[in-house]
Amino acid sequence: MKRFSVIILSATLILGVSTTAPTETEAAAKKFSNCTELNKTYKGGVAKAANIKNKGGKTKFTPFVSKEIYEANIKSDRDKDGIACEK
Repeated sequence: MKRFSVIILSATLILGVSTTAPTETEAAAKKFSNCTELNKTYKGGVAKAANIKNKGGKTKFTPFVSKEIYEANIKSDRDKDGIACEK
């Protein structure tokens, strides 16, 4: 039973590491046509800096931080709080 638990834990860790979100360099400055498309890749939206606070209220997800991606999609930041397409 212990061996089975170790195998399951190892598989979970390997799969968890291999399914990480794209990094800044992988997705640098990608433009999305709308928030629906952006949220498929970045569930919490994209923030231009880590210290930005959401003006629109409570959100479910933490935004991905990337100044380049935010600036490419600045038109999607309707409330001008520094987070595009926050959810």
